[in-house]
Amino acid sequence: MQTSTAGTDGPLAQGLDVEAYFSRIGYHGPRAATLEVLRAIVLHHSASIPFENLDVLLRRGIALELAAVHAKLVVNRRGGYCFEQNGLLLAVLESLGYSVTPLSARVRLDRPREFVPPRTHLFLRVELDGVPWLTDVGVGGLSPTGPLRMDTEQEQATPHEPRRIVSEGDRWFHQVRLGGGWVDVCEFTGEAMPQIDRELANWWTSTNPNSKFHQNIMASVARHDGTRVSINNTAFTHRSGDGGGEVLRSEVIGDAGRLREFLGAEFGLEVPEGTRFGLFGL
Repeated sequence: MQTSTAGTDGPLAQGLDVEAYFSRIGYHGPRAATLEVLRAIVLHHSASIPFENLDVLLRRGIALELAAVHAKLVVNRRGGYCFEQNGLLLAVLESLGYSVTPLSARVRLDRPREFVPPRTHLFLRVELDGVPWLTDVGVGGLSPTGPLRMDTEQEQATPHEPRRIVSEGDRWFHQVRLGGGWVDVCEFTGEAMPQIDRELANWWTSTNPNSKFHQNIMASVARHDGTRVSINNTAFTHRSGDGGGEVLRSEVIGDAGRLREFLGAEFGLEVPEGTRFGLFGL
């Protein structure tokens, strides 16, 4: 699989406190650029920093400068979506000495193959001893909680659902096994996504009324026990993360106050009392 070897757009921007990031995700292990450390960081990140789109719904804008992302996700203990999540992880991994390339993708969850979604997803390709690893902490409730080898089509285990990466022509598909079948998560060609492309895609995603981030209330996070919790509009779900789809707990969110309680208790997201998101009566 051929991709750009340019992992950065220049020197790391100011504003990254790696130790504060590790404290945020509860990681206290080694700092070496190894596969074991990468696996640990991805799991801890996925279980600590929720995927969420609250600022999009509140029309606050999404800034991608590293200092702004660090302040939001690390200092203020918020979550974010792919450009924030994987942008932060990109800077952290580079600071540790990993060889990382930001790649673009199209998210395919719940979309038929004949539909062409926008190329508005960012994930990372990490090179370790000549092996490429797909690393993605920003694809919502199905973010893989471990890195995936990109040079094989075999099923791969993660701390949560099984995964695989399959090729069809000039495209690769990251897939997850759910309920006994394989489901597309995203497709990609291996094209790098430099900062200017991320800025453009982020602008469309965060401002276009046709973007799903303007039409839905979303929050999700993995758990270290192998489960996942999520909010999708008025539905809260706590489910198994092994791909079997077992629902452990669910509730219909009936009002804005209950939504605020869920965001705080389950995702660590403190939302001021009286906040309204303008969708589904919430």
